[in-house]
Amino acid sequence: MFTRRMTKQRQVVLEELKKLTSHPTAEELHQIVRHRLPGISIATVYRNLEILCEEGNAQKIDVAGTRRRFDGDTSTHYHVRCARCGRVEDLPIDPFPQIEETARKNCKHRVLTHRVEVVGICPDCEHLERDALTF
Repeated sequence: MFTRRMTKQRQVVLEELKKLTSHPTAEELHQIVRHRLPGISIATVYRNLEILCEEGNAQKIDVAGTRRRFDGDTSTHYHVRCARCGRVEDLPIDPFPQIEETARKNCKHRVLTHRVEVVGICPDCEHLERDALTF
């Protein structure tokens, strides 16, 4: 497999992404990375995120109805997404390897991994909804 050279910009993007548990969009990460690399463009952040994901150093989180988010934690883990604001957080439960085992037994695909996304309303949005009802 071809591995690209780890450029200074790519290293900073990865370091900042790994510090976050908020699963930022490229735009959000760009704002953070600019503190360390003021001249970095949004296109460079996008390009480096794509490369980091291709090489397995980060992962894309495709969330229905929102912009793509990124995660510096490449281990198998699950997410909970707010249906209102789109916020994504790690779900603190152990992965279910039996999902992959069952899939292997019941389909012809070569199963690589699996993802689970729980959808709910985050505490902030829940609070806003309650406040709106009291007016």
